[in-house]
Amino acid sequence: MGKPGGYRRGEQQPAAIEPVARICVDVPLAHLDRPFDYLVPDKFAEDAVPGCRVRVRFAGQLVDGFVLERVAESGHQGKLAYLERVTSAEPVLSPEILSLARAVADRYAGTLIDVLRLAIPPRHAKAEAAEPREAAPPPEPPDPAGWARYPRGGAFLEALRGARPAHAVWQALPGEDWPARLAEAAAQVAAAGRGAVLVVPDHRDLARVHAACVRVLGEAGVVALAADLGPSERYKRWLAVRRGAVKVVVGTRAAAFAPVADPGLVVVWDDGDDLHADQRMPYPHTRDVLMLRAHASGAALLVAGFARTAEAALLVRTGWAHEIVAAREQLRAAAPRVTSIGEDDRQEERDPAARAARLPSVAFAAAREALAAGLPVLVQVPRRGYVPALACGGCRAPARCRRCSGPLALPAGGEDVPRPAACRWCGAAEAGFSCPACGSRRLRFVVVGAKRTAEELGRAFPGFPVRTSGAEEVLSEVPLKPALVVATPGAEPFVPQGYGAALLLDGWAMLARSDLRAGEEALRRWLTAAALVRGAAEGGRVVVIADSSLPVVQALVRWDPVWHAETELDARTELGFPPAVRIATVDGTPAAVNEFLDGLTLPPTAQILGPVTLETRGQEEERERALIRAPRTDGRALAAALHDAVAARTARKEPDLVRVRLDPLELL
Repeated sequence: MGKPGGYRRGEQQPAAIEPVARICVDVPLAHLDRPFDYLVPDKFAEDAVPGCRVRVRFAGQLVDGFVLERVAESGHQGKLAYLERVTSAEPVLSPEILSLARAVADRYAGTLIDVLRLAIPPRHAKAEAAEPREAAPPPEPPDPAGWARYPRGGAFLEALRGARPAHAVWQALPGEDWPARLAEAAAQVAAAGRGAVLVVPDHRDLARVHAACVRVLGEAGVVALAADLGPSERYKRWLAVRRGAVKVVVGTRAAAFAPVADPGLVVVWDDGDDLHADQRMPYPHTRDVLMLRAHASGAALLVAGFARTAEAALLVRTGWAHEIVAAREQLRAAAPRVTSIGEDDRQEERDPAARAARLPSVAFAAAREALAAGLPVLVQVPRRGYVPALACGGCRAPARCRRCSGPLALPAGGEDVPRPAACRWCGAAEAGFSCPACGSRRLRFVVVGAKRTAEELGRAFPGFPVRTSGAEEVLSEVPLKPALVVATPGAEPFVPQGYGAALLLDGWAMLARSDLRAGEEALRRWLTAAALVRGAAEGGRVVVIADSSLPVVQALVRWDPVWHAETELDARTELGFPPAVRIATVDGTPAAVNEFLDGLTLPPTAQILGPVTLETRGQEEERERALIRAPRTDGRALAAALHDAVAARTARKEPDLVRVRLDPLELL
């Protein structure tokens, strides 16, 4: 006998109320980027809430998924399958984060499940079952005096206090205690009962901002989210945010999706840092994620840093954001004295010690004065390691072996006994080098790494310790004692009360990169290092080894990143480069790229450039890259066309992969 309603005894029955669940299944195929309807068994009627994790059978396999919503009826005409299991009744996917993830996927031609993997950390059952954290009390409004040096700083804090969606681009003064300023801004919204999300590039910045927030908000008022916390602790902190116990979140890239309730402020510090660009599908950038979140939620957005990117300049130019900059009088009082010195061998002839240290006499004197005053000296070199290669001392053409055309380099170690250059491929010594291009017999280092520079400085400044900070060991902080600190860009340690001097070496090597953002990136790295130096009134000196006629060097000398960003934006607008337009790169085998381009239905304003052959290593299969650009007004149409083309390929199960990236940092 069948049971009432047509169901047999022992057969599953759907829930009495809203029996259909729309599920985002964890299947990363573009043509399946849509919700699928499943029946909710009556035994899961209470647990299968919107936002929870479930297991469903899809194409014969059990896969994970998220419940997007519960509805009364399905538009599917066939028979619906039942949910297999509710993994957790915890609603980890809030409506706001779901809407944000969908917007990010649409902007970057990706899939919703790819974005959700970035936004929601893996489940940890023990952390989920732990006692919920008590909600932190709202803090007292902070003292706004720290923002008084900026004419619009007070107005920005007032907008935060009044819950108005203020969008701003903040240019921090050199030597500014920027973690304290960000903590004060977060405390303004937390005092009003709203949330704040502060996103920084790396763990060193995270530690400083978190410590500043703790001083203002208390230990219970803020959490730090980072990938290196471990799955249990990270999920525990993330749950505290989702459950509303904590209003302020500080973290790295993925923290942009932190489930803060009622966000009132979202902040990205140093948006030009490439660590803000995710290297997983669909490759979103923190700045764009927070812009979408601010627009959808009505939160205030603050793009902050010592430098300014062309993207931030565009926000100001279009009126979407206002700039917060200090008056020139304040800037002159805070900035160190900056001197640019071109790389000319004649400048080293007057000082044998400077020649041994590979420093012009001006830089050598600046370092010597700072050390004599008992202060550390920062030395920034473009890369870690030793001596990667040599070049002609006259025309700077790469120095190559006469036997096999391999690159020449100096052997490591053995500095007391001069050794000739040798080929890095065949090992043959080259004692009688002669440049085939100009005939010069002199050699110079292409880029001297941090280790080699540290050895040279140790001989030039005997009696002073030399410390290195780079990829193998990054120092977070060094004491206020006389020492030489050799660091690669981005690894400069913080010093309380500032360095006495900074020497920025091999500037031409940073500017000579074949990259659209070479000048912008060089200025950002220089300003970040120079901002750690004391002001000129306290004797702070910065010496950059680069041609002073270059616009990027002039921007550093005048400490004018705003002018450089506007100039850069004008040039890119004229040439049709981002951010004036939207550009997509399509990488793959020649056949796959051509087939992909043939199947695209682009907006009429779009333009295809290439494809061109990419450099490959060893025996890798030949790969090509095509560029597709369109005006910003057609950016959504471009992203939709790319998504449809990828979906068509995955539906046909094409064997060759094609990687599509929108607005990548590197185009060349």
